[in-house]
Amino acid sequence: MPMAQNNTHVLMSGVDYFDDKYAINPYMDQSVKINLDKAETEHNEVRQSLKSAGIIVTQVRPPKNCQDGVYVANWALCRRDLALLSCLPEARKDEEPYAEEVLRGLGKKIIKPPVNLRFSGQGDALPCGPYLFAGTNYRTDKMMHDFIENKLGYMVIALQTKPLRTWYGKTKNNRFSGWPDSFYYDIDLALAILRQPTSRQKGLIAWCPGAFTRRSRDLLHQFNEVDKIEITEEEAKNGFACNLVSSGSTVIMSNNAPKLKQQLENLGFNTITPSITELSKGGGYIRCTTLTIG
Repeated sequence: MPMAQNNTHVLMSGVDYFDDKYAINPYMDQSVKINLDKAETEHNEVRQSLKSAGIIVTQVRPPKNCQDGVYVANWALCRRDLALLSCLPEARKDEEPYAEEVLRGLGKKIIKPPVNLRFSGQGDALPCGPYLFAGTNYRTDKMMHDFIENKLGYMVIALQTKPLRTWYGKTKNNRFSGWPDSFYYDIDLALAILRQPTSRQKGLIAWCPGAFTRRSRDLLHQFNEVDKIEITEEEAKNGFACNLVSSGSTVIMSNNAPKLKQQLENLGFNTITPSITELSKGGGYIRCTTLTIG
C-alpha cells in the first residue's frame, strides 16, 4: 500500500553560532566543548539524507549569535500557508524576529501567539492528519492548545512528559530559563510521526511510554485513531530515537536506536541513520534541525 507523503518540504539553517553556553535543557553541559566543524559535517549529512529521501530542503543562514539557531523546529508550527510563531526561552529570544522574517519571505501568513504564552513550535506540536500531538508544562503553555485549535484547525491531543526531579523528588526548574525541565522538554523527544493518515489507513506514530506521565501514557494507550509502535526509554532518552524525520516511506533517524530501526524496517520503511555526536550536545537531533513548511 503506498504511504502518504510526510514532511515534503522542510526548512534548515546552520551551525555557525551553535553552542551550549546557556544550558537551557538537561542534555547541555557547558564543560563539554562542541566541535563546530564536526557539527557542520553532521548538519550537512542530515540535509543530504533528507534530500535523498525526496524531501525538499530550503536552507537559510542561522540567526546571528544565537546558540540554538540550528534548531529551527522551534521557530513555528506551519499549516498550509499559515505559520504560528513560537515564544521561546529568554536565551533564544533573538531567534524569534529572524524566524518571522524568514517565514514571511517564504510566503507564510504570520500568526503570533498570545503575549507571554510559551510555545515551542513544531518541536512541541506534531501533526498527524487532523490531530496534533502537543506537549505542555515545559516549553508550551496549556492555554496555547485552544489557540492552536482555533487558528490552525487541529484537534489537539494534550500530553505531558515526565519532569526532571531533584534527588529528593521535587520537580526541577532549569536554572537558565526558570521554566520546568525534563529530558523530554519537547514532545518530539518522546513521540514521532511516521505516517500521515489516508482514506485507506490510519496514521502511524512511534512513542516512548516511559517518557510520559501516567495520565498521558493512559491517554495514548487508549487513543485508537492512529497506529502506534513503542520505543524503549533507553533509545528515546540516550539515543534520541523519537527525534526523527519521516517522508512517509523513508525515515531519517538516530544511529543509536537499533531496536526502532529494526521495527521500522520490518514495517517496510527505508531507514537512513546519519552519525550524530555534536548536534545532540544541544539537546536536539534530526527533527529539531528541521521545520516542516510544506
